Amino acid sequence: MSIAVKTRKDERAYRKAERMMERQREAAEHDLPRSMRPSPITKTITVIVLVVALIYFLFPIYWAIIASTKTPSQLTSSNGLWFAVGLDQIPDAIATNYSKLMGWTRGQFWRWVLNSLIYSGVSALIGTIISVMAGYATAKFNFRGKAIAIGVVMGCMLMPVALLTIPQYSIFHALHLTNTMLAIIIPCCVSPFGFFLGRVYAQTSVPNELLEAARIDGAGEARIFFTIVLRLLAPAMVTIFLFLFVGTWNNFLLPLMMVSSDTLKPVTLGLYGMVSLATFNDRGSLMMGALLGVLPVIVLFLGLQRYWQAGLAAGAVKG
Repeated sequence: MSIAVKTRKDERAYRKAERMMERQREAAEHDLPRSMRPSPITKTITVIVLVVALIYFLFPIYWAIIASTKTPSQLTSSNGLWFAVGLDQIPDAIATNYSKLMGWTRGQFWRWVLNSLIYSGVSALIGTIISVMAGYATAKFNFRGKAIAIGVVMGCMLMPVALLTIPQYSIFHALHLTNTMLAIIIPCCVSPFGFFLGRVYAQTSVPNELLEAARIDGAGEARIFFTIVLRLLAPAMVTIFLFLFVGTWNNFLLPLMMVSSDTLKPVTLGLYGMVSLATFNDRGSLMMGALLGVLPVIVLFLGLQRYWQAGLAAGAVKG
């Protein structure tokens, strides 16, 4: 009898513990006031919208993976949403399209990818430093003509990039810099949006008291910027770097105007030249090139994603 009573007591204690844990989970999920809690309909709609957005953004990558394994005839005759061969034959199909891609590009494809990495990496690195330096200077220093300088830079954000291509070409042609890497790197180092983001982040994330304390301790402005300010601006720098890197990587019109040598072309211009050949008809190898050409950008985004999210949220909360 005592054993049965003890068992019932243990069961009641176990159920009580389960109820307490359930209440704690519900409290954690509903820690907001009742008036601010989203309704079940709102949650359902939010999930549906996010799933649709996920499919919308991932579907082109999925389709590129599928298309990169097909021959020109298979692209038109097979199901566009699945492989045209068995799963065991996919490695052979990838190897075939890869060899065709190397043939169409005369072995220059990975050179084009390297060129894009150089253009994008150097431009993004220099442009990030320039943006945060200019943003910090206009946010924390007062000087004559400051409002005019900010207005001019902000006005440049409204100017179409294509409108500047011809003047840029005229300037670099006069300087004998056309058909060089500098003709692409130098224009891509300047970013009005990067300046704007750096200025906003410096205003909200760099305390004036910290700067005054460093000056009282005898630190110069250069030392303050490179040892203190840059660390505080790290999230914004990652965000600016990503925007500049992707913008330079996707830039097509500027390299088209500035570069004519095959060894200096970025991957976007190189693939365009391959497609423009009169004898070109292999869309499968083109999709293989497009997929391989975008992989560095995907890896960069995935690697810097947490820093990028922190940079986008900068200044959202004041306190």
